Amino acid sequence: FGELLFMKYGLSGPVILTLSNEIVDALRADKQVNLVLDLKPALDDQKLDARLQRDFLQRHKEPMQSVLRGLMPEKLVQVCLAETGLVADRLAGEVRADERKRLRFWLKNIPFQVTGYRGFKEAIITCGGVSLKEVDPRTMASKCCPGLYLAGELLDLQADTGGYNLQAAFSTGWLAGRSAAEYCLEDRHPA
Repeated sequence: FGELLFMKYGLSGPVILTLSNEIVDALRADKQVNLVLDLKPALDDQKLDARLQRDFLQRHKEPMQSVLRGLMPEKLVQVCLAETGLVADRLAGEVRADERKRLRFWLKNIPFQVTGYRGFKEAIITCGGVSLKEVDPRTMASKCCPGLYLAGELLDLQADTGGYNLQAAFSTGWLAGRSAAEYCLEDRHPA
């Protein structure tokens, strides 16, 4: 559940970023990845059907293409018409119950096959880095190399979207910096 962006290259936005780590792992393992989008997640089938009936009744003299623009992004209208078999210039008042059912199903179950992902240059979050098992969480000191302190993207840490990765970078950076300064100030560890 979340915001979704339809881009020239495919899907993006917070909901995709949240899934991206799992998607990339699956694609790298040569697995097929399919997503099913629900354009009306707040409406169950009954409420969505009532909404469609209301819209079609209120706008009964308008063509389906026009009515559908009120239900979805304009660029999806032609895709919807093609996949549901609805006719663009047919009046909304002429839509049969079985056609409305097809539209309702499509709005709740839009299939997408994921065939690739954007490269490193466009990455919002990167994967990999030093394992958290190799870092003392109280100081951010490396357990393998005394005097080495790690933070942010150097760590194998991926958080959800919404500023959590930035917060992790800021917090681990502050702790690593403070700990490194304390380490250098000790008599036996001059800078």
